[in-house]
Amino acid sequence: MVNNSVKPDLSVNIGDFRLKNPIITASGTYGYVNEYEDFVNLENIGAIVTKGITLNPKVGNPQPRIGEVRGGLINCIGLENVGIHVFVEKKLPILLDKKINFIVNIAGASINEYAELAKICESNKIKAIELNVSCPNVEKGCLEFGRDKEHLYQLVSGVRQIFSGCLIVKLSPNVSNPSELALIVEKAQADAISAINTVKAMQVNAKIENGKLLYSSVRGGLSGSVIKPVALNFIHEIRQAVSLPIIGMGGISNISDILEFLAVGCCCVQVGTANFTHPYIVDQLVQELEDLLIKHNISSFKNLIEKKGI
Repeated sequence: MVNNSVKPDLSVNIGDFRLKNPIITASGTYGYVNEYEDFVNLENIGAIVTKGITLNPKVGNPQPRIGEVRGGLINCIGLENVGIHVFVEKKLPILLDKKINFIVNIAGASINEYAELAKICESNKIKAIELNVSCPNVEKGCLEFGRDKEHLYQLVSGVRQIFSGCLIVKLSPNVSNPSELALIVEKAQADAISAINTVKAMQVNAKIENGKLLYSSVRGGLSGSVIKPVALNFIHEIRQAVSLPIIGMGGISNISDILEFLAVGCCCVQVGTANFTHPYIVDQLVQELEDLLIKHNISSFKNLIEKKGI
């Protein structure tokens, strides 16, 4: 029987990368470093995943590039970011000084660009990177690699030869062969898979003006609670194919959502869109997970995921 005066151990390891708990913030929803520190104690989070970072700075797509829809959000930001060199110079020191556990999300337009990004991360002793091979709202790179088995293998295995830390590959739901792609990632010796990235979608605003039907639109990646069933099915499918750790995401906003992702085979979760409406949500979820384990006399998070039923 668990002593309720002793806090359960929420820690989890992905390879040699240790997280004090399985709650991670998703790329593109938490900035680069400490943007949310007015709302939460960032040291309490399992890890933050940085905004997607490219070799050179990107201004992203033209406006409009955000559309609110029922149950979610469509974004076509286009990987706007400061670039890896500015990140290393100005952002990385803040992460290290504040002792924030972090994963660097990287994206490239070519295998050479990914390789160069990996070299810079390796030389700066970054512990974990997430390869974005699934962003649906940039003209080239990312999703192109995430769809093609041969290119995906070349990319992941090439980065693996360069980067010695924890290598996570973020997969897209916008494919017809998720299990095959997951197997490629495993064969290329990645340490984990994160899934899912956003779902390709379109918001249309239509009106009649001077007798004509006119419309404006936002096309990009759909996130939020509306995609949770897609994410759960995707993860369930790839879980049958690979033994790699899976970091699940897609519409997580409460403790019940987390349990659902754990049930289909995840070891950790990422919280994304919910951060925009509830900026304190990750702190809350960490506490709720701890309370849940105490309530059920479970001494550690590892025991919870290892003793999953059918």
